[in-house]
Amino acid sequence: MGEKHTVRFEPVGIEIEVDEEQNILRAAAEQGVQLMHGCKEGQCAACKSFVLEGEDIEYDSYSTFALPDYEKEEGSTLLCRAHAYEDLVIELLNYDEEIIRSGLPLKKGVAEVVSNEAVTHDMRHLVLRLVEPEEIKFFPGQYMDIMVPGTDESRSFSMANVPQQGGSGGLFEFVIKIYPDGLFSEFLASKVQIGDRLDVEGPFGTFTLRESRTSPLIFVGGGAGLAPVLGLLRSMAERGVERPAVFYYGARQQRDLCFEKELRELEEKLPSFRYVPALSEPAGDDEWNGEVGLITDVVRRGEPDLKGREAYVCGPPPMVDAAIPLLTELGVPEQYIFYDKFTTTGEPGEGEDGK
Repeated sequence: MGEKHTVRFEPVGIEIEVDEEQNILRAAAEQGVQLMHGCKEGQCAACKSFVLEGEDIEYDSYSTFALPDYEKEEGSTLLCRAHAYEDLVIELLNYDEEIIRSGLPLKKGVAEVVSNEAVTHDMRHLVLRLVEPEEIKFFPGQYMDIMVPGTDESRSFSMANVPQQGGSGGLFEFVIKIYPDGLFSEFLASKVQIGDRLDVEGPFGTFTLRESRTSPLIFVGGGAGLAPVLGLLRSMAERGVERPAVFYYGARQQRDLCFEKELRELEEKLPSFRYVPALSEPAGDDEWNGEVGLITDVVRRGEPDLKGREAYVCGPPPMVDAAIPLLTELGVPEQYIFYDKFTTTGEPGEGEDGK
């Protein structure tokens, strides 16, 4: 391990110790300080912040789309790539004090494969049971890193379930899209066996319900972005949360929809909840009388005024990129739009869900 330095976060006034060999985001997470983040790979800019004091910072590789050179020269930084070599004061640009102070410390563990079932032609429902340690706590909507056996690589996937009470034997459910030639996809599609053990680490992510607020909710999702939203909805039903909510979910064809029965049942369990699926390119043999079009167009038609709402968005980058400006245009303040954007890993054309 290297030398340790103090990093202070403003305007929240929280200090942590950071080893030179750790990036700042990682050090904060290990100490239960949950800073805003997304990909953890220097691609999404969710953790972008501003250095108020200190200059001696080294960086792991990152995308200049996330941190252009001119922004770096002006003092911007990516916490997931930055290593402190002196004491620093950092201004958080994108933060939620409720989330920061309710963070759960990271834990590594081993989990056993319970089931791996196809829920569409290209998505799997993977269920793991924790073997060790006794417990890894998480909030609904967070995600976990799963190591790819035989490699030094990991992939991040959102939990779709509600945390279990009682410690050991806890389950983790994931909805994972299978990409051709994807490293984890190939393993999941053809190699994984029931009983296999996988190294895991978590929890990560800030896609969690803001419990201090009571405003109506709008969820917008696509693809495997269903997973964290399902986790949030299941949690709301379990706890009797009565906030009005609607979930707009975009798919290409009817064969791309899954968990339809449960989502309809959630409409009964949550009296103020609506589920609105939409198909962008219905197949000729689809028996479909629901919404048709890009999910952002469907939201615009269905929700002309979103003032006073809180929005949660999760799905492929193009969908998230289109949804955020639409939601602000319709009246959702930007600080009340929370999102998980999937990142791709590998060469162009070779993708895997980031979450």
